[in-house]
Amino acid sequence: MTIPTVQLNDGFDIPQLGYGVFKVPPADTERAVAEALEVGYRHIDTAAIYGNEEGVGAAIQKSGIPRHELFVTTKLWNDRHDGDEPAAAIRESLDKLRLERVDLYLIHWPTPAKDNYLHAWEKLIELRSAGLARSIGVSNFLVPHLERIVGATGVTPAVDQIELHPAHQQRNVTDWAAANGVRIEAWGPLGQGKYDLFGIPAVKDAASAHRKTPAQVVLRWHIQKGNIVFPKSVRRERLQENLDVFDFELSDAQIRAIDDIDPGDGSGRVSAHPDEVE
Repeated sequence: MTIPTVQLNDGFDIPQLGYGVFKVPPADTERAVAEALEVGYRHIDTAAIYGNEEGVGAAIQKSGIPRHELFVTTKLWNDRHDGDEPAAAIRESLDKLRLERVDLYLIHWPTPAKDNYLHAWEKLIELRSAGLARSIGVSNFLVPHLERIVGATGVTPAVDQIELHPAHQQRNVTDWAAANGVRIEAWGPLGQGKYDLFGIPAVKDAASAHRKTPAQVVLRWHIQKGNIVFPKSVRRERLQENLDVFDFELSDAQIRAIDDIDPGDGSGRVSAHPDEVE
């Protein structure tokens, strides 16, 4: 199976569908990532705060897959923004991942109350120049955060990884990203099971029409919208199911119907607001 790639604003390609290890227990991570790699995933998304970078690294090392075929992302946690902490943090992550560099390094949250995300971004630019990260980006950044770091440094993030699912599409962020060449990565692409997404007629009807599961329909919606997604599962059959989204296409009407699930007032958010995370 060939997973499509999208090109980032720095010229590098990223697989559009990957495997996320958020909330995968550290003890299960090596097995889960090994299975994901066996099934065909080549893009792994982790973070320092997940506590499972060691498992990701072990699975990669044992897989025998050439490094250039893999795309690995990790993230800078909120208490490492100041001083030279970003450099220390990425080196710790690289040691755990058993890698010389990551393909993408992200600021995990802007933590605006601390007012140090601009400094963190300046440090990520240095880390990229030092060869420790091939591409750099942000996560959970809203338009004011994005405008500030780009205005101050002239460097635009390759991606912004945000909560994005049919009930919460963050169109102000995605519109800004599209206008400025930033790729959107959707975390929680299926709403984290916190509302009955699969019971909504727009999703159910499309699933029936294409003889696919509701989850596959929503992942296909993300793919056709241009989002980069990495659904999480620790079950091999679900890993395979999540990859099986490239043999059908939603119609324009089906896309619009899923678009219309979002009430547009922010009430569909299922996790923390970026301005409130410290």
